[in-house]
Amino acid sequence: MTEPSVPKKKKDLPLGKKAYHRIPHLPGSRTGSSDRMADPPLARRCIEQARQGDTIVVQEKLDGSCVALARIGDALVALGREGWRAAESDNPGRRMFAAWANTLDPEVHALLDDGDRLVGEWLALAHSTRYVLTHAPFVAFDWFHAGRWATSEQLTERFGRLLTVPHVVHRGGAIGIADAVARLGEQGRHGATDAVEGLVWRVERDGETAAWAKYVRPGKRDGALLPENTGEPAVWNWRLNPQ
Repeated sequence: MTEPSVPKKKKDLPLGKKAYHRIPHLPGSRTGSSDRMADPPLARRCIEQARQGDTIVVQEKLDGSCVALARIGDALVALGREGWRAAESDNPGRRMFAAWANTLDPEVHALLDDGDRLVGEWLALAHSTRYVLTHAPFVAFDWFHAGRWATSEQLTERFGRLLTVPHVVHRGGAIGIADAVARLGEQGRHGATDAVEGLVWRVERDGETAAWAKYVRPGKRDGALLPENTGEPAVWNWRLNPQ
């Protein structure tokens, strides 16, 4: 007889909250029922006219599971986006992320201060996009440090020698969606063998990331390759211990 599952409670969240926020969509982006659109001023700032002092950075959006590495005291804790421990997830991909985190170079741990978290996309389990990975399945895209979200350059400078970061298609002023999509190309730069999911716009100013917005290509279907949706075996882009 199996033990009944114990409902998760907010007090059991290691951070006391979610590990990462949801990013709003730009006009024309494919949205789901739980998604929200970027406020018009933010959208204009990203794709039409940035404010003085803004740097607009556009990165390839990856299709996997949003996860985080959090430094809590002396411990490096692997989390899902919702803030629960990845090792306790029902999702086999997230459990694999927790196991992989235990194999990380100790220098990564040392580069994170207490209270920091490094957020990224975990690409081991294919969700809607298959990848032939030429790098580790974790791609770090955000770093929470000293009470603020660091810029993409700060993250790369700190961790880029040890971890993969997203491909940057643009850095400068505002850039329209069509132009950014053309620069990205059909498969992007991370080994996608299906059409790439889309792009993320970052608004960076005064040494931090102030806002985000994203564009997801029309026709993208969330979880199209997941076994709970297909009735077929899981599709893996990468395995920790290949059989």
